Amino acid sequence: MSAPNSGYDVVVLGGGSGGYAAAFRATELGLSVALIEKDKVGGTCLHRGCIPTKALLHAGEVADATREGEQFGVQATFNGIDMKAVNAYKDGVVGRLYKGLQGLVKANKVTLVEGEGRLVGPTTVEVDGQRITGRNLILATGSYAKTLPGLSIDGERIITSEHALNLDHVPASAVVLGGGVIGCEFASAWKSFGVDVTIVEALPRLLPPEDEQSSKALERAFRKRGIAFKTGRPYEKVERTDAGIRLTIQGGETIEAELLLVAVGRGPTTADLGYEQQGVKMERGFVLTDDRLRTSVPNVYAVGDIVPGLQLAHRGFQQGIFVAEEIAGKNPAVIDEDGIPRITYTSPEVASVGLTEAKAKERYGERVRTLTYDLTGNGRSQILKTAGFVKLVSLTDGPVLGVHIVGDRVGELIAEAQLIYNWEAYPADVAQLIHPHPTHGIGHHASAGRERHRGYRHALAQARG
Repeated sequence: MSAPNSGYDVVVLGGGSGGYAAAFRATELGLSVALIEKDKVGGTCLHRGCIPTKALLHAGEVADATREGEQFGVQATFNGIDMKAVNAYKDGVVGRLYKGLQGLVKANKVTLVEGEGRLVGPTTVEVDGQRITGRNLILATGSYAKTLPGLSIDGERIITSEHALNLDHVPASAVVLGGGVIGCEFASAWKSFGVDVTIVEALPRLLPPEDEQSSKALERAFRKRGIAFKTGRPYEKVERTDAGIRLTIQGGETIEAELLLVAVGRGPTTADLGYEQQGVKMERGFVLTDDRLRTSVPNVYAVGDIVPGLQLAHRGFQQGIFVAEEIAGKNPAVIDEDGIPRITYTSPEVASVGLTEAKAKERYGERVRTLTYDLTGNGRSQILKTAGFVKLVSLTDGPVLGVHIVGDRVGELIAEAQLIYNWEAYPADVAQLIHPHPTHGIGHHASAGRERHRGYRHALAQARG
């Protein structure tokens, strides 16, 4: 849809999670909006990130369930992975969500401008020679898959996550460079598909930002699944071979595989977009903002992956809503970055919200208390034949500071955990609530009857001191 040159209340540059959330909320509040997108509305999350990745992970879960059906009394035969069919399933999910999102753009009366935008004035964006001006501008240009010096991405043997989502075959072997969320998720999915996977991580453990206990639990589970990993060993060089690649890591050890997935994080998409020329303060490519997401230029805001912090779709989405309400004069509450839930959709899943034990002790010292409940004896865990734990980090005589969970399907629990953290609940406040059984519910993990449940509630209460 082409936009007239007349001014808008809000111009949004970038149609990913943060951008379209800002646009929809702004129109709900009676503001006129132009949304500029160079590719497809939905951005990385819908088309090249969250959604297609989780579809692959679910396909892997089905493959594992088929292989392991006998332990549940189900006779099933696993005949292999048809990547053409897997990709059709994945692309079908993305396509349906994209169609729905396009409908929402029209329903919300957002003017969609297709093309690559560049700042040519403080709140003016040029798209294919056409200038679009807004009384307010929201920068939401997202991120791209990073690489490292000496690594030349060819899309065949050395690939990023975007290439990995469109592989037309199951590789025999792969090295994943990077043990963060993206690297661990692909390693998990590929192992389920039958790939011989090795993760190489320069830092001392997998999922470095997570609580150390969660990282160690994932490492144990990966060992059990046969996923190899080498931590604390930076890469030194990569060579192409007749069979694929040869990666050399610190100490001279080499690993050979069919392909190398470079999963070393995502960088902000801000280069050559006119940001700095218009006075937007930047640092290492990121747009700097205050706690109300205002940039250094009046009436210019930034949301999502270009703002330093967690690069999560739901963070960008909430930031987009926040900025729209800020522009409309609603004075929304500042977003607590620690209160944003985090999930790694591996098998087992790792979910968390709030502070890790280490960060809590750094901030509050000896006032920090922790309680860990082993999920092994939980009825739901026994049914699913999974294991894991729930770890509560709290202040003595104070609220919950963090919740960390490991286990199959525990990502669904983090919504309740983020309420506990964000409402500053005390452990005993949650312990007295009745949770359905058998579930993995945060406040109810007993599986051996009422007395054990009472004992657990008492233990939670004890976390208050």
